[in-house]
Amino acid sequence: MAQSTVPYFCQWATPELAVDLIKGRAALADDANWAESGAADQAEYCEWANHVCGMACLKMVLAHRDGTAPPLLELARRSLPYGAYVREGKQIKGLIYAPFVEFVGEQFSLTASVQIDVSVDELPQLLTQYRYFMASVHPSIRQPQTPPPTRGGHLVLLIAADKDTVTFHNPSGDSRETRQHVTIKLNEFGRFFAGRGIAIR
Repeated sequence: MAQSTVPYFCQWATPELAVDLIKGRAALADDANWAESGAADQAEYCEWANHVCGMACLKMVLAHRDGTAPPLLELARRSLPYGAYVREGKQIKGLIYAPFVEFVGEQFSLTASVQIDVSVDELPQLLTQYRYFMASVHPSIRQPQTPPPTRGGHLVLLIAADKDTVTFHNPSGDSRETRQHVTIKLNEFGRFFAGRGIAIR
């Protein structure tokens, strides 16, 4: 299947609101389309929307395979019994990789595996063995020319790679150019990439 057919989903219900959310000019409570996330109410959306980059990646995979996919918050709720997210007080920890792999295997018959200590040069080969790779990157990858403070903390869906570049969908991109079919050089991607993620067949 061609990479161009992989659909895109934002982790926020209104993609056009992303830049204002990122810059602090808007709050999640300002998102009038919150119900499209599958949240039971606005409070649930506000609690979860900043934590579901991994579920947005999963929704892209499912929609590519099946032509449709459940809403993001439904996916998140279904993953909770597996331990894909853990609550610590008012904080939500996750996505936690191993429980997520079990979740997608049992619920959606996806073959997935946790990948660690992956060098950026190994990504092209990895994507010949697997169809998708949910890669841990710093969220500032939407500005690849700017050095990130750390690596990791956010998930993007790699859909293609060659010896020079990677192409991915970013659930928290702040413009069309930083959201869909983003192609950057491998060495640029490596500055943000934490060397880990989830590979999916």
